Amino acid sequence: MTIASFAPAQDATPAPLARPLSTRQREIRALYERLAPDIDRWEARNRVFHEADRAFLQFLIPVGSSVLEIGCGAGGVLAALKPSRGVGIDLSPALIAQAHTRYPDLEFHVGNAEDPVDLDAIQGTFDVILLSDTIGLLDDCEETLRLLHRFATPRTRIIISYHSRAWEPVLGAAERLGLKRPQAEDNWLSTADTMNLLELAGWVPIKREWRQLVPRSLFGLGTVINRWIAPLPGIRRLCLRNYVVARPQPKRDPDARPSVTVLVPCRNERGNIENAVLRLPRFSPDMEVIYCEGHSRDNTYEECLRVQAAHPEWDIKVMRQPGKGKGDAVRAGFAAARGDILMILDADLTVPPEALGKFYRTMAEGRGEFVNGTRLVYPMEDQAMRFLNFLANRAFARIFSFLLNQRFTDTLCGTKVLWRRDYEQVVANRHYFGDFDPFGDFDLIFGAAKLNLKIVEVPVRYADRTYGTTQISRFRHGVLLLRMVLFAWRKLKAL
Repeated sequence: MTIASFAPAQDATPAPLARPLSTRQREIRALYERLAPDIDRWEARNRVFHEADRAFLQFLIPVGSSVLEIGCGAGGVLAALKPSRGVGIDLSPALIAQAHTRYPDLEFHVGNAEDPVDLDAIQGTFDVILLSDTIGLLDDCEETLRLLHRFATPRTRIIISYHSRAWEPVLGAAERLGLKRPQAEDNWLSTADTMNLLELAGWVPIKREWRQLVPRSLFGLGTVINRWIAPLPGIRRLCLRNYVVARPQPKRDPDARPSVTVLVPCRNERGNIENAVLRLPRFSPDMEVIYCEGHSRDNTYEECLRVQAAHPEWDIKVMRQPGKGKGDAVRAGFAAARGDILMILDADLTVPPEALGKFYRTMAEGRGEFVNGTRLVYPMEDQAMRFLNFLANRAFARIFSFLLNQRFTDTLCGTKVLWRRDYEQVVANRHYFGDFDPFGDFDLIFGAAKLNLKIVEVPVRYADRTYGTTQISRFRHGVLLLRMVLFAWRKLKAL
């Protein structure tokens, strides 16, 4: 008898097989297979709703992003987003066949997004992961959201759009009357439920929004209501459509020590220039300080040059802003900055330089992507902020918290911090807002909100000035702030 010897097989472990669909999933697939030939007719019947939904997704997702859509249907939403790379997955072969035909430049897969084996067919990571109504059709929402981490980087945003449960009777009646596409039995989820599921699955909700109080044209009246009335506090919770934006739970890297640029916009602040450096802690191994001077009358520019020469132990740059106003100084200074993290330190030093280490730690640990100082938590020195200014700051903070869908207690604190790569995206998208902001604060705040950055606040102790006088006029700049509110309403809410 001859015994044959065999070399050990390479990669002998069989590839995992896709698991069978559940009964509910098979029913959902069968429904959409039946609906596929008439999908365009159903969409045309509710054209106003679909156009408004896509318009808001286009607001949330910058053109040129890489986008993965879970439950992409025939691909219309994905194509409308104009992605640099667009990938969709759906249970229905008939809908995916339509998507392939209509949008050959995009990538589509027939598969079950709840099955890791089917997800293996999709390679790479994405800027945005979109679930448009799909959350209601998943068997296990939490586990599916966990699976989607494989496609995420720390900067990925997941966006979930769904309908309000309060509209269930209306939607059911519309379906029975043939005014709405038939829908499979879906999950009972409020926005709070969705945010809870995201947190359970390792995502951090950033903001939520409500849209479309009237999902019909009504000879143009519905559009007016949706634009100007539906976003109002209280009323917005009655809207049909809701959206939740989240990011991955940050993973702290204890060895991360990013470089930083501290920008000091200064005008008529000669007496504070050297103290800005003397009081600045070395919280990063690589720090740059930029004085951006604004055509002062007290020799501030000459003092900046003296301090630069007197402190060679610091990497100090001195420049003169080309235009007028703090906003111009911030834009000029940040354009010249080299640090990974960009910080603003107002030259009046009413926000202590010693506090900047807290802002750095918040950014380096991934707890926030845009850090705003707040002067309204700790008690402040007697003359630090006048009473009317305090009341105005409180009022504007509440207004802007509503407008931006992220919490603010002090929008006017001059100390703001963000990653340079995010600032470059703010600049690239500045055309949406235009050159509107003489302060410099709102250009950054609005830009961060538009990019869906995680905004957090760091409390600071607000001190009296020790040199010079404030350059803020309560009434002239108060009018400018009211204009900012109207501007933000038009650009961020009345879409």
